[in-house]
Amino acid sequence: MNTQAYDQQQVQKEADEQALIEKRRERLKNESLRIIEIADNEANSALKCIHQLSVAGGATEATYIAIEQRIVADQDPAGAYHLALLAQSTPDLPIDARQLIELVVNKGDNQQLLALLKNLPLPPVDIIKEQILATNDGEAIGLMNAYLQINPEGYGSHHMLSSGQSDQIVPLSSGNHSN
Repeated sequence: MNTQAYDQQQVQKEADEQALIEKRRERLKNESLRIIEIADNEANSALKCIHQLSVAGGATEATYIAIEQRIVADQDPAGAYHLALLAQSTPDLPIDARQLIELVVNKGDNQQLLALLKNLPLPPVDIIKEQILATNDGEAIGLMNAYLQINPEGYGSHHMLSSGQSDQIVPLSSGNHSN
């Protein structure tokens, strides 16, 4: 009889776990639909959508695609930066990280370019270097040169962290907030 009671408890436990999974899946689906609605209808909403995605703890593939489309439509380098970082850390996302990185390189400011250099696993070092040098911004050039002196291959912060060095990954925000 004890074995039968134990088996019933196991069956109930598995059913409860499955119910929790289904509840979470339904919540993520609803959050995804809400985020897609924002991305589809609000200009310059990519950062808001990425934040909502982070709070929700995930989303459907369609959500990532909608956010990427919003970024491209708005030519939003800050949104592109954040979504590119997500894509780098989650390789199965249905987005084109290279397109996002190119958008940051071509439309981003020096702060965003330096952040790309430091935070992407394999940043396009030469292109970023050219873009920053072309601005004649002495401070940005100095920061870039200092970073490249300790990391000439531009292997990004994850490499430096795994090799025992530390570097802070600083999220970019829109506007002129200091980091």
